[in-house]
Amino acid sequence: MPDRPLKIGITCYPSVGGSGILASELGEELAKRGHEIHFISYEAPFRLPVGPRVFFHPVAVNSYDLFKYPDYTLPLSVKMAEVSRGHGLDVLHVHYAVPHATAAILARAMLREERRLRIITTLHGTDTTLLGRDPGYGPAIRHALEHSDAITTVSEFMRGETVRLLGVQRPIEVIPNFFEPHATARCRDEIRRELGLADGEAMLLHLSNLRPLKRTDLLLDTVAKLKPRLPFRLVVLAGADPAPLLAAAKRLGVADRLIVREKVTDIECYLAAADLGLFTSEVESFCLSILELMCAGCPSAAFAVGGIPEVTVSGETGLLAPFGDTTALADGIETLLRDPVRRTALGRAAQQRAREKFSAAAIVPRYEALYRRVGGI
Repeated sequence: MPDRPLKIGITCYPSVGGSGILASELGEELAKRGHEIHFISYEAPFRLPVGPRVFFHPVAVNSYDLFKYPDYTLPLSVKMAEVSRGHGLDVLHVHYAVPHATAAILARAMLREERRLRIITTLHGTDTTLLGRDPGYGPAIRHALEHSDAITTVSEFMRGETVRLLGVQRPIEVIPNFFEPHATARCRDEIRRELGLADGEAMLLHLSNLRPLKRTDLLLDTVAKLKPRLPFRLVVLAGADPAPLLAAAKRLGVADRLIVREKVTDIECYLAAADLGLFTSEVESFCLSILELMCAGCPSAAFAVGGIPEVTVSGETGLLAPFGDTTALADGIETLLRDPVRRTALGRAAQQRAREKFSAAAIVPRYEALYRRVGGI
């Protein structure tokens, strides 16, 4: 008898960021496989899939004068319980411990014995590396993890950090991020013309939410060291207000090298147009953006921090330099831009690695197996 389809609730931050993108892509792939997916959040995720078996349940956040700050955790927990009860969820998969895992634990308590809601918590990064260090959050995160039915994270680096910073003794399963590119609506040449790139001008691509950990100061410093050497432009797909980045670029005298696009949804078009990715984060749990470029056959240059060396292999599928060494990073970029044959070879190897290790076919069945194991289904 074939396994029955599952009813899965997914909660994530709907903003532009790796955790929300992964959660949306996971929901889309699960729906393709016949499962019923219920997204629960204060607004629709940035890349909320559209199609059969996908539902969105908005959480209403009120601003009562009684509270100095609006509360999200309590109305989220109520909505989680409501959706679980009304749709018979088998599993609630929460991405980011704060506040989603805490809200899920409360939702399960509200359901009492009428339905044993299974909770899977996936840790993506700063819920461990930043908030896990905070005495105002760490104990609550630890409590939520101890009461989840399963814990996953996206890299061995993140598993180690979770154990080190939070003292979690329970098993933590590493299930890497995946990316399944959609068909591009526009070709490489069209995108490059739209961006105003001249023939022979290299396109470096950076995608991020521009948070402080992304270290855009080092990004611009790398660009400044490249400026007199090669014809290139840095294209930034920004998931947040780019004004500070633009102001800093102007102060450094590299604004003419910078092109910014905000909240792009058809990223595959830009991935296909890029010659090289560029990332200068001080820490990354995984770096989904590097994987997105790998899927398009494009290598990246980055600092060897966090989980990035688990994604791309320096000298084989990309280029990694020690954190903060913008000179080494710029030298490596120059070498690759001057050697298109080598760059193409790295891109092909990157694409092959992405297909073998980080595709939907490789990763999504691992989540399905986890859901069934945790739910006893």
